Amino acid sequence: MKILLTHSPEAMQLYYGERALAGLRELAQVVLNQNSSSLEGEALIAAARDCDLIVSYRQSPGPAALFERLPKLKAFLRCAIDIRNVDVAAASRAGVLVTQASAGFVTSVAELVIGLLIDLSRGITQSSIEYRAGRVPGARMGKELRGSTLGVIGYGAIGREVVRIARALGMRVLISDPYVKDLEQTAFENLLKESDYVVPLAVATAQTENLLNAAAFSKMKRGAYCINVSRGNLVDEAALEAALDSGQLAGCAMDVGRAPDQMPTPRLAARPDVIATPHTAGLTVPAIEHQALETVAQAAEIVRGGVPKGAVNAEHWKRRP
Repeated sequence: MKILLTHSPEAMQLYYGERALAGLRELAQVVLNQNSSSLEGEALIAAARDCDLIVSYRQSPGPAALFERLPKLKAFLRCAIDIRNVDVAAASRAGVLVTQASAGFVTSVAELVIGLLIDLSRGITQSSIEYRAGRVPGARMGKELRGSTLGVIGYGAIGREVVRIARALGMRVLISDPYVKDLEQTAFENLLKESDYVVPLAVATAQTENLLNAAAFSKMKRGAYCINVSRGNLVDEAALEAALDSGQLAGCAMDVGRAPDQMPTPRLAARPDVIATPHTAGLTVPAIEHQALETVAQAAEIVRGGVPKGAVNAEHWKRRP
């Protein structure tokens, strides 16, 4: 069998790793992408021509044409949770199995949220920028997390870990998630009004598109902060910029945005009242190896003819080994 790994060399080193690559090579012949960018479109179809499995980086979409034009392809394994750019219906029609990885980045992302809360509250990044430019920054009054109110929108695995750490730091925590019933919640509008920091961690869906929009920002405390490490789709960026311009928000931190690959939009990221990281909240060795090694386990199960953990359309899988 042959397995195509769509990661570019840089992405392979950062987001897959040698341990996982060695695991794949124990199962089958591995075809590596030698291009400087991740494979997609016609280049992906050409590279996968004789391959049985594709292990896909998040920037390698799985459109209908991929499954229709690769009759040998048996499975498309996404090394990430997000499969929104994979045409699962087309894969199912073609009898190709699609899998996704589980969340191994909960600790990594939650720790970054806390770091961003501290940075926003104490001006660490801004002071460092001033010093590096040869200027001595002026003293500014900081804000303690202890006793402040954190509003968490979405109570999945990351939300739960952020809440746990925040409470350990002495923060008052408000939670809003209409899909979770077994916890004390705060109405969305009240959460906005009472929170010093708002962290949207909801899943990106049609219902949560622009969840934080002009109306939402207007309901927040004047001088509050917004921290987005989830998906750029949750925030109306024009409304965010207006809220920052008016002083309604004192600042914002973002690891995601509406630039390609969910990166922060450069114009927003360059603002002095914004702290931005390039979609790296989950970029730690334990987080990356969790998902990469999971694709190895999935591939091993597929080679044996079994349905792996993480399969999303097993009932339509016809092209078994």
